[in-house]
Amino acid sequence: MIDQLVHLDKELFLFLNSLHTPWLDQIMFYLSQTVVWIPFYAALLYLIYKTYRLQSWKVVIGIALAITLADQTASALMKPWFARLRPSHNPEFDGMIHTVNGYLGGQFGFASSHASNTFAVAMFFFLLFRQTHKAFAAMFLWATLVTYTRIYLGVHYPGDVIAGGLIGLVAGYIGYYVTQYLKPQPRQLNPTTETP
Repeated sequence: MIDQLVHLDKELFLFLNSLHTPWLDQIMFYLSQTVVWIPFYAALLYLIYKTYRLQSWKVVIGIALAITLADQTASALMKPWFARLRPSHNPEFDGMIHTVNGYLGGQFGFASSHASNTFAVAMFFFLLFRQTHKAFAAMFLWATLVTYTRIYLGVHYPGDVIAGGLIGLVAGYIGYYVTQYLKPQPRQLNPTTETP
């Protein structure tokens, strides 16, 4: 059963990775870079401050916990434990996969920390603002896009990103409920009415 899943994962990877075009290469490469999203993350932090003012630090603790749990579970625990070579490092795929700018990533890829981190952020902010900002459901589309770039660039199998995404969803959920626990009303975050 496991062998069949691994084989299917590889076949799906080869199919998805083959769906590339020159004009999209650099776009996908840059979308995969964390630094590109710094203004986006800054806007999210500003929204936290604008909404919660003096209580913002409690929300920041929650998101920091979510990202730390997601990242460390994927990168520090699972990658060295499973030691699954990324497709870009797998001799089985020599000359068969599409990479961009010579980027190969680290040696091991299961599970994807890009997927775990972005889905942790998406889940946290969706839960945090789901009642007041319905558009935050689109955070999951953002996380999916960033995650897909990893397959496009040839550095992750679909199974890597699915596992990472699931880790991120759980981590985001935990971070959110820690934030709730830190609040005076544990069931609901109430925006402050204080003025700057």
